[in-house]
Amino acid sequence: MSAYVIVNIDVLDEEAGLAYARVAQKSILSHGGRYLVAGPTPEPVEGTWGSSRVVVIEFPDLERIRKWYDSPEYRQAREIREGKVRVQMLFVEGAPPEGFSLPD
Repeated sequence: MSAYVIVNIDVLDEEAGLAYARVAQKSILSHGGRYLVAGPTPEPVEGTWGSSRVVVIEFPDLERIRKWYDSPEYRQAREIREGKVRVQMLFVEGAPPEGFSLPD
C-alpha cells in the first residue's frame, strides 16, 4: 500500500535550503518517491498551520520510506539542513479506497 511523507518546512537560511532541497530531491526520486505537493503553505481553511512550506511525497510503501530516510544520500541532506532548515516530518500509510472503518 502506498505510504506518504508529510513535511512542514521553515527555511532559516535560503542558500542552505536550496542545497538541502537539491540533495533531498535527488535522494527521494532515486528511492521511488514522487512529489504530490510542494510549495508555500496556503492559507489554512481551518485552524492554523505552523510552517511556511509544505511537502507531501508518495512512496510505494513504508519500508521504502524508511530505506530512503536512512540512506547515506538523505543523511547528507539532513547534515546540510542542520540548524538552517527546520523540518517536521510524518510517515503515514495510505487508506484503502473505501476509507477506514468507524467503530460500531
